[in-house]
Amino acid sequence: MKHITNSTKFSLFLFLFIPTAIFYCMEAFLCNPFEKQNLSIQLLNILFFQLFTLIGLFFLKKAKYILRAECVIFCLTGLVNYFILAFRGTPFMPWDLFSLKTAASVADNYNYTVDIKALLVILMFIVLFWLSGLCDIIVTKKKLRLSVGLISLILLFTLFFYVQSQQAQRIFRFYDKLFTPTTMTFRNGTLVTLILQSKYLSVEKPAGYSLEKADEILASYKNKGASLNTLTPGSTVSIKEELPSIIVIMNEAFSDLNILGDFTTNTDYLPFVHSLLKGVDNTQSGIANVSVLGGNTANSEFEFLTSQSMAFLPQGSIPYQQYLKKQSFSLASYLKDLGYETVAIHPYGASGWQRDFVYPRLGFDTFYSLEDFKNPEKIRKYISDKHNYEKIIEFYEKKDNNRPLFLFNVTMQNHSSYSEEFENFTPSIQVTGSEDKSLSQYLSLLKISDEEIKKLISYFKNQEEKVLLLFFGDHQPTDSVVRDIWLQNNKNPAELSHQDQRLRYQVPFFLWANYDIEEAFLQETSLNYLALRVLRAANLPLSEYYSFLSTQEESFPVISAIQAKDSQQNSYEITEIKEKLADYAILQYYYLFDR
Repeated sequence: MKHITNSTKFSLFLFLFIPTAIFYCMEAFLCNPFEKQNLSIQLLNILFFQLFTLIGLFFLKKAKYILRAECVIFCLTGLVNYFILAFRGTPFMPWDLFSLKTAASVADNYNYTVDIKALLVILMFIVLFWLSGLCDIIVTKKKLRLSVGLISLILLFTLFFYVQSQQAQRIFRFYDKLFTPTTMTFRNGTLVTLILQSKYLSVEKPAGYSLEKADEILASYKNKGASLNTLTPGSTVSIKEELPSIIVIMNEAFSDLNILGDFTTNTDYLPFVHSLLKGVDNTQSGIANVSVLGGNTANSEFEFLTSQSMAFLPQGSIPYQQYLKKQSFSLASYLKDLGYETVAIHPYGASGWQRDFVYPRLGFDTFYSLEDFKNPEKIRKYISDKHNYEKIIEFYEKKDNNRPLFLFNVTMQNHSSYSEEFENFTPSIQVTGSEDKSLSQYLSLLKISDEEIKKLISYFKNQEEKVLLLFFGDHQPTDSVVRDIWLQNNKNPAELSHQDQRLRYQVPFFLWANYDIEEAFLQETSLNYLALRVLRAANLPLSEYYSFLSTQEESFPVISAIQAKDSQQNSYEITEIKEKLADYAILQYYYLFDR
């Protein structure tokens, strides 16, 4: 046996040490892995990095090349994850790959600065990159490279699928609560978490699913629809009674942070909406549970328009980009069959979340996007709610008088981030005891939204024909915006209870009409039921599907990806009541994939 020199020993040490150090450095961008992860999970993640290195050696021959490549790749990966977590409040997930185009379109709206910790991590990667050049291991024998590379590749794939198994779950005790992806990443490590999440990329058929079963469920609700008639989706009906025009506004990042805890401001930031939430004539209001936080607006649109729930889809998936590949049932298509003119308005790029492809598939006749707004007023970088609502009024006044109007609007004024300063916007809301500029800017934007929705309702109040208006937020802002609120309520943002985490997924809603409708307030619901509320308030017929939802709502008035609540306000994770929601899951799969 040849004598192993000290230089060779050092190179072998570097070959094992550097991939291990890369893992810890990449994790350090987000958290301290020594505090968050148990030792067995750390070793599991490290094993993946070691296998990557062995496979790379098969291709590149020289160890220093693969080690340097890993330094660059995983430093950039960690840095991207660092910014995603800062901007959105949740780290990267496999489904974000479907959102790259949308992410690129808003990338220049954020401030890319790093803290001292992140700078130190980058410095550590630079040191590792330099050390990699000292690793002299070279494998020239082709057969050896091929055999080692092939064995490592087989081990990598075996380990990949093993991590997704129930046995691995029991042994390593992975944190598996998908509705808290940040905690999941901290506890399991970035790489293992991505592997655990990736098994949900495809949507499995619900237990007991078949076309015949879906038809059987729908048939049991035939002729049960309330109001004028009961329709089969896709059919048409002539209704003599005057139909109201329906305006739906999903206001970007609109929420009431008082739900998280007490805090004091120099003036009420939502005086008008707060007045509606307390109960007024011809208004229904309350709290709507959503399935997203800090971003992924398209999923809130999906839940409202289709009356389906992200509860039955992979956490983090984007139906607009992954599943809506053909004509699909929605509130827009249903109202279109009733004779409505269907219009979507969004004052941003038409390709965002593939809306230019999705909206026609959901039944919208017309889609107005950024290019249709001429010389718009902007607040910060986005078209203001004021100008956005002026476009709604403009379209309403030009609509076909022989057809009622359904108009769905997604605003942009309040889009993140909230850390930059602008000449065209000066925050007016200050939080006592907080110097956080992001929180001040966010609440100040809400104040403007509150003023503008009040003006829009005043306009429709004076219209002779019936108008029904639904207003709700798509999600709350990121964790960085609300941090001071948690702290003022003596709560550690890094160690929130499940109940506190669930509060982050609640937004206000109100349904208002310029004619008599049944009043209600302090209601709690979820986005998948809001369309049903619209149909009831408009006194419109219910299809078999909406009739089913009406019954489902009686048992579980809240169903989101985060939780379900029964009629006694008991909260459950979706997996706990899977059997009770089986028919809903079957019908959703039917409408989304098979119908």
